[in-house]
This record gives sequence, C-alpha cells and structure tokens, in this order.
Amino acid sequence: MAAVVTAAMVVTLGALPAQAARPRFSNRIQSLISQMTLDEKLSFVHGGTDPNDLGEAGYLPGVPRLGIPPLRLTDGTSGIRINQPTTVLPAPIALASSFDDQLAQTYGAALGRDGRAMGMDVLLSPMVNTIRVPYGGRNFETFSEDPVLTAHMAGAEVSGIASQGVIPVVKHLAANNQEDDRTTVNAVVDDRALHEVELPGFQAAIDAGAGAVMCSYNRLNGPYTCADSDLLNTVLRDQMDFTGWVMSDWRESLTPDSITDGLDQEMPDSTYFGDDLKTALQSGTIPMSALDTSVGRILTEMARFHLLDQPFPARPTQDPTGMTATALQVAESGGVLLRNSGSVLPLATGSANSVAVIGAAAKTPKVNGGGSSHVLPAVAPTSPVDQITARAGHATPVSYTTGYDPTGEPIPSSAFAPSIAPMSLPAGQEGIVYFGTLTVPTDGDYSIQMQATGGGGFIQVDDGAESALFGDSISTGYTGVTTHLTAGAHDLLVYGIADFNNPLTINMNWITEQMAQQQIADAVAAARAAKTAVVFAYDDSSEGLDRPNLELPGYQDELISAVAAANPRTVVVLNTASAVKMPWLNQVSSVLEMWYPGQDGAQATTALLYGDVNPSGRLTQTFPTDEAHTPVSGDPSLYPGVDDQVNYSEGIYAGYRWYQKNDVQPLFPFGYGLSYTRFAYSGLASVPASDGGLNVRLTVRNTGSRTGTDVPQIYLGPSSQVSVAQAASVYAGSARVTLAPGASKQVTVHIDPQQLSYWDTTSQSWKRAAGARKVWAGSSSSSLSLSTTTAVPR
Repeated sequence: MAAVVTAAMVVTLGALPAQAARPRFSNRIQSLISQMTLDEKLSFVHGGTDPNDLGEAGYLPGVPRLGIPPLRLTDGTSGIRINQPTTVLPAPIALASSFDDQLAQTYGAALGRDGRAMGMDVLLSPMVNTIRVPYGGRNFETFSEDPVLTAHMAGAEVSGIASQGVIPVVKHLAANNQEDDRTTVNAVVDDRALHEVELPGFQAAIDAGAGAVMCSYNRLNGPYTCADSDLLNTVLRDQMDFTGWVMSDWRESLTPDSITDGLDQEMPDSTYFGDDLKTALQSGTIPMSALDTSVGRILTEMARFHLLDQPFPARPTQDPTGMTATALQVAESGGVLLRNSGSVLPLATGSANSVAVIGAAAKTPKVNGGGSSHVLPAVAPTSPVDQITARAGHATPVSYTTGYDPTGEPIPSSAFAPSIAPMSLPAGQEGIVYFGTLTVPTDGDYSIQMQATGGGGFIQVDDGAESALFGDSISTGYTGVTTHLTAGAHDLLVYGIADFNNPLTINMNWITEQMAQQQIADAVAAARAAKTAVVFAYDDSSEGLDRPNLELPGYQDELISAVAAANPRTVVVLNTASAVKMPWLNQVSSVLEMWYPGQDGAQATTALLYGDVNPSGRLTQTFPTDEAHTPVSGDPSLYPGVDDQVNYSEGIYAGYRWYQKNDVQPLFPFGYGLSYTRFAYSGLASVPASDGGLNVRLTVRNTGSRTGTDVPQIYLGPSSQVSVAQAASVYAGSARVTLAPGASKQVTVHIDPQQLSYWDTTSQSWKRAAGARKVWAGSSSSSLSLSTTTAVPR
C-alpha cells in the first residue's frame, strides 16, 4: 500500500537549507548573541520550567525582548507525549518492519504536524540505536539490527518531521543498546563496529536535517558519552559534519566542563549548566566563547526551522483523521506473518467457521510500550475481539475467553510485612513505595501483579527479575513477575513513577498456579468447541530495564500450548516489543507478529487475519531459538556486563551476520515474512550508478492467486581486494512492489556508494571496497535465490 499524506497533514514552511550549506553563525545570530545577557545565554544551555506547564519533556524560556520565542521539547517516538491524550502511532519497530521509506517519511510528518499543532517545537525522535540484545527494553522504540535499514528509516522519518517545521532530535549517541545498568555501563566497541554498525542511523538522520543529537547515558570506551570530546567533536562534528546542537539525555551525570567537550545543553534542569557553569564562566575557568558557541548552535537551528521568523509561523490544527489513517497503515504494513501452516489464515466467515478468541490482550489491547515513549490515546482503542466479531458477521460464531487474566485477585493484607499501606505518590514524583516481605502459603508458581493508575513503575521479588509498567501496560494497567516461590516470606520491592499531573496509586494482586490452571482449562474448552482458536499474547517492555528472558510473561506460553493441543487450527497474534521464544511454534498453525500496533492495532490485526490486507511486513531483527543461541549468549561480559563493562566482541558481525558467521540457526531470520500469495524473482542484474554506487535490477512476479505486496531484498558479498574482516553477506536495500495475480514488474534497488566502503581505522576515513563482489536477491537474509557478480571500480 502506498504511503498516504492527507492534505491537512502537510504544512508548508519553506525549504529547510541543508546543514552543510550553512555558515558557522550568520550575522543575525552573532548579533543576537552579542545582545544577550549572561543569564539569558545560560537559559539556552539548560532546561527550565514552563509557566504554562504542558507536561512536555523540556522547556527553554527564550528571550522575548529580542524576539526569541520559548522552545518546547517533547518525547515522541510513537506519539506526542504531553499532559493530554493524543494519537498513538505503532511503535517504530512496526514501522521499520514495513521496509518502506516513504511510509517512514509519512510517519515522521504525522508526528511533526501533531507536535507542532500541540505547541511543541522540538521532537525527541527518532531513536536509531542498533538492536543488539534481544532482551533490550527499548527495542520497540528503535528500528533494526541492520545499519542500512536503520539509516533508511531514520533519514526518511527525520525528513518527515522536519517538513512540518519541528526540529528532530536523533538519539542516543552512542551504543545505548541495553537498559540494564545503562547509566553506568561502559560499552567497549571497536572503531569499525562503531562507524559501520552503530553510527549509520545517526549519519542518515543528520544528512536528512536533524537539528540536534542527544547523547546517551552510558559510557563509550571509557568516557561518558555526554562528556566525550572525541565522540562529540571529532566523530560527530568533524567526521559526520554535524553542525546542530548536542543535548544530554535527561538527568545525565555531567560537569560544567562538559560544555567544552562538545555538550551544548543539559536537560531537563540546571544541575550542572546553571549556577555551577555561571561561576566557572565568571572566574574564567571556562571561556565565554564555549557558551556563545552552544547558544549559537541552538539559535541557528531555530532560525533554520523558521522559529525566529517574524511573525512567528502559525501552528496548524490537529488532524486526527490523517493521524488515524497513518496509524492504521503503519500497523497493517508492519505486521509480519511468521507461520501459516495449512493456510489456516486468512480466516473465513460463515456458520462453519466459528472462532474462539483468547487472551487478555484481545479484550484490553496492547497499544504501546512503557517509558518516555508511552502515550495515552485520545480515543479508547477498539478491542481485537470486538473487531473480529464485527468482521466475522452475525453468521460466524465468535466467543471470548481470557485464558490468562493478568489482573488476578487482591493479595491478602496479612501476607505483607510490614503492613501494606496505600501505595501512592504525588504527581511528578518517583521512588520506592514499598519494601518489605510477601509471605506465600504454599510452594508453587505465583504471578505477583502490580496495578498502576496515574503512572507506573516496577516490582522486584527476591532480587530476581524485574517487571516494568509505565502508564497502562495493557489497558488494565497490570504487569507482573511470575516465579516459583517456596512457602514463606520473600522480599518485595515496589517502585513507582507518577505522571506529570496525576498522582500515582498502586494495588498489588497475585495469580496462583491453581487460578491460572482454571483459566487455561476454560480457554481449552472454548478452543475445542470452535473451528479456529486465535490467541492474543503480549509482553511488557519499557525504557529503564531489559526483559529478564525471552519468555512471554505469566502463563501465556502454557496457555498457547494447551490451546494448540486442543485445536490444531490455533493462530497466535503477538503484541511484543522484540523477539520471543516460541516453544509451541510447531503446535500452532499460524503466527502473526503485530508488535505494539498503536491505537488502531485491533483494526489492522483483523484486516490481516481476514485477508482484507495481505501481510507484507518483514523482520528487522533475528528471532533466536532461545536464550542460549544469541550474539550475547554464554558470556556475561557480552551482556549484561562485568564490573560495569560490556564488550561488543562481535564487532561488525551484528545481528544476522553473527548467525551466519557462527552457523547458528535462528528461529526466524532477518528479513523474513510470509504472504497469502507467492512471488518469484528473475533477471537479476547489477550496473554502476552515476553516484558511484550500484543499481540492482530484478523482476518480481506474483505467482499466487491474491494481490499482495512483496519486499525483495538485496544483499552484498565481500570485496575480493580488501584484507579486513568482512561479513559473508550484508543487507544493501530492498523494494516494495504490489502486484495482482500473474502480474510482474522490474524493480531497481539503489546501493549507496558508502555501502561499497569500509571504515579504515588507520586513516579514520571510508575506503572503497573495490573488486568483484557478489550480489544476491531473495526474500530474507537466509533465502537468497538469485545471485550475480559485479565489478566495483576503485
């Protein structure tokens, strides 16, 4: 499906000049700096308090006497996060699974327009960090394990955001690839891997017009990134030609000296860049020129985005119709069909095609993840079971059974010591709301559940796995830790984080093994009575901590296995942030990965289940078979780290490249995705492009019986004239083509010149990897049906 931009979505603010074409500082910017007082300059390099309190992430007051307006910054990887509900778009991982640059630009334009309509000027998006750890708590917020796909998505989304007059901020520089120990861990990454794997997304975002870069919490090869002169000045500004400003991640540990290391702005307050920096400037410890440089960078970006224009550009009104259309299209395009044995999907209607819908997420839909990306939907999302019932029609029997209810029942007060009091926090605060013991009566498996309203937090049992909940995990607002407990007392910690403008309240429930088994038995009975069972399963991922393992939370794996044993025509719909284990995979007929699909996820899921839309999403990350077969398995120094240090020993062999190099069979490979029709490839040819890259052509034919969209992928082999380590094949690009049954079309995939290069650590520059190189075409990284050899000139 082609990307759709409604007329109401597009706001024309004039062309934005490319960064490389701008002078250091214009005469106008220099004049403004010269007229500003020291306190006015300082107000640009740290966050302040918005007198209008819109609940945004950050605020600068501006200088009204000089015609410089306030600047409001908002989180926004999948929707505008302020103190009012808005449209919730699918998570970026769903967007990337479309492999659709044009749709990514539409996604960015939707975010930019909505942000500007809601009074925002700066959007803290996109996140482009590489998916390295399958447990990563923020994998759903980023794009891919592959640098080329990430770069394509990042550049297109930034272009869309910038087109609406909102300043995009690409984050988090660099190697913020895990949440566990993210504020202390030292990521040890070799120079080639940094430039070839982690930085391409940042480079693409910069080239597309990002006005700011957010540095990350972690350390990188020693220094903290926000105080790393080599990273911020040599790599970012010299090598990557970035001329915008660098802001810290929120409440990062800094010193006033960080401003001389390349950091321009502390967010969200003035802990280091306020009075401490002022004292250092007045004493001459830090030169005033450092402050002027930072202020000039920020003002230059404000001018580039027309925020210093007089009169100030009018803000558009919100476009909920256009936003909803984009949300639906991304969810449909990003859904990945992983299995369809016996062509059980698409579902049919009629009295003989009864459906048993099972799972908590089928009733209270999983919309998005937790943390700074969590957005409250302006319109209550429709439940999948209601959508399926409506689509099936009156002639098709549809039942619903919870199967696994994450709410459980209240834990008796007598089980807590000390006595549990109402768990609450005032608006805007966070901290431990309970620490004590929980006594369980008998040995067994328990799901200890937290219900939160007005915010979120996490729970931890016996210093074991943590379970995060930010905002509404699923709309019930429950999340839990499932663990085997012996009879007696166990440590329990409950940590809360209140919303900006709402107090937090937390209730504690549990699900005993007996309760869970009864719920599963009810689901089995419903599945046995229906022709097809559709089980909705979910996980809970959030900024702040990684998942403890690759299992579905609670009793969901047991539920799916039991239902599949009762009905072989079992379809599993996954609402997960990243890879999960599937011990039941060979028992079920079909698996549809819908990620965190946004507020219109139920509509998109139903359309895919019934074949109203043909699945066309592809995996942007490898799904491993289990925890023992991943690039970070077997050695804690690889993850989560030893002595606050994690070693990226895989080097350039990130993601699927590691699986290829080590001959490890994944559950599903990078680029994988099925369709309800079939496609064939022919006529592969590669010719030099005028820009020094390659144009790869092939013909795609729909050999099936349904209209569908295919994503033919191009992979590039190593150079015969380069002695450095090279992967056996690397993703180089793809196309999206929609074809009717029997139709064919020739498509061209352009390979950028830099994809034909490698980072030379001696010269600190890109070097051409010339010579004979293999070019493959296929449907995934492990299914490359066509090949040819091309000569890459020096």
